[in-house]
Amino acid sequence: MTHGIIAAALAGFGTGLSLIVAIGAQNAFVLRQGVRRHAVLAVVAICAVSDALLIALGVAGVGAFVTAWPAALTAVALAGGTFLIAYGILAARRVLRPAPGAALGTEGATAGSRRGAVLACLAMTWLNPHVYLDTVLLVGSLASDRGDLRWIFGLGAGLASLVWFATLGYGARLLSGVLARPSAWRVLDGLVAATMVTMGGMLLARA
Repeated sequence: MTHGIIAAALAGFGTGLSLIVAIGAQNAFVLRQGVRRHAVLAVVAICAVSDALLIALGVAGVGAFVTAWPAALTAVALAGGTFLIAYGILAARRVLRPAPGAALGTEGATAGSRRGAVLACLAMTWLNPHVYLDTVLLVGSLASDRGDLRWIFGLGAGLASLVWFATLGYGARLLSGVLARPSAWRVLDGLVAATMVTMGGMLLARA
């Protein structure tokens, strides 16, 4: 029995990592916040808790309801695509017109900017239909194959999200030396802009 529990947890952990370890809008946002050392705990917590909630819904069987109502995913795709393109345009503007002191020395974030980061993270997480497809539908369906161990599988997938986002958010500080130069920030913002606009366009096209 113990062997089965460990196997289910490891399978869930591996599945979770395979779904989130990819270059995407959410990961790019967490990386940028981590490098800036701005609202990292809040951003990591939002991403990890959101994934845990969605995985729990999937394991509980909500995925069948979402599949039966495809209009919900279409509405989320339209809203999410628009948001990602708008965020990408802002990142592109930072590339063309970098703000004074745009290097890594800006750690004195205001309360307003912290709220902005939290709201942006919430939108980037909950307005991304891929999150629902990966967590609610895919993880939920894979967990159902585990029978009585489906919640152990889901727990492993949720733990994978927590480990990944914490590593990405806090590990990004290792890049602080490289990104102490404004030119390096322009490269990072260029990558963020390209990722956001591309994914936003794909979401709108599919919707």
